[in-house]
Order: sequence, then C-alpha cells, then structure tokens
Amino acid sequence: MRVDRVTVLPERVDVLITVGGAETLRTSADERVSERAMEMLPGLGRHRCDNNQRRTFADEIGDTEVPHLFEHVVLELMALAGSPRSLRGETVWDFRRDGDGVFRVSLEYDDDLVCLGAIKAAGRVVRYVLDGGKPPDIGAEREDLLALRRVPATSGEPEV
Repeated sequence: MRVDRVTVLPERVDVLITVGGAETLRTSADERVSERAMEMLPGLGRHRCDNNQRRTFADEIGDTEVPHLFEHVVLELMALAGSPRSLRGETVWDFRRDGDGVFRVSLEYDDDLVCLGAIKAAGRVVRYVLDGGKPPDIGAEREDLLALRRVPATSGEPEV
C-alpha cells in the first residue's frame, strides 16, 4: 500500500492510495491481519461502517479492502489523540477511472495537523498488521499526535 497524494481541504483530507501487484488487497488474505489490528487498536471494535449490510467495522475487518482498514486506523489514531469519535471517513474506488488498485480515502478532521500525522502513523500500523515484525509503539504515536494538536482535544464519546 502506498500513499500517492494527500490533499487538505477545509473540512476533510483526501488521500489517494495505491495497492499494487503482489501486495495484499484484502484483509482476508491473512487472518492475522485483523487479529493484529484489533490487538494494537482495540477501539476499532467500536467503529461503525455505512454499508448495505449494516455491519460494524469489527464485522468487516476480517474481509475488507486494506485502504478501508487504513481509513479506520487513521480515525482511531486521531481519536486516541483527542479528536471526536464522531468524525467520519469514506473509502471509494473506481478502477475503471483511476486504474487497478487505486483507492480514494476521505477523512473528516478537527485538527488538520493531527489528521496528517495520523495518516503517516497509520501507514506504519497497517504495514505492521499486514507484514508482522516489530509493532509500532501506539503510546508514542499518540504522544506525537498530541504534540501536533492546535485545536483543543475533545473526549468525543460518539462512536466512529
């Protein structure tokens, strides 16, 4: 998975992601992906998804697109750094228009710098959940994101 472009807009950040060739496109390629993600970020289990089946993200995580997992990891990292859990994301794709493996992820934000930092950190988290190895230090990632915050943190109880 590669982040190709990040565009900051007044109320959201758009991320263009490419999943290429032999890279894992779906989380179902390895059952450990969802296990690692949930162990690292248990708050993902509280996320909601807008889909036709009314499935939660906990239901989806075992078989979803890797950029969709990335979307939820960004939102969870932002929440750990004080962003409201009511912020939304969306992952869409049109392979005919954009090419195979190209996804568009849009993320609402309360603080653009925290969102940008969470995008960078989410890349490390997703790399770990896909490939294993040494896990990122989520506590350190959270502290780094808090250091970027310009907008006061909220406790934001509504679920993502």
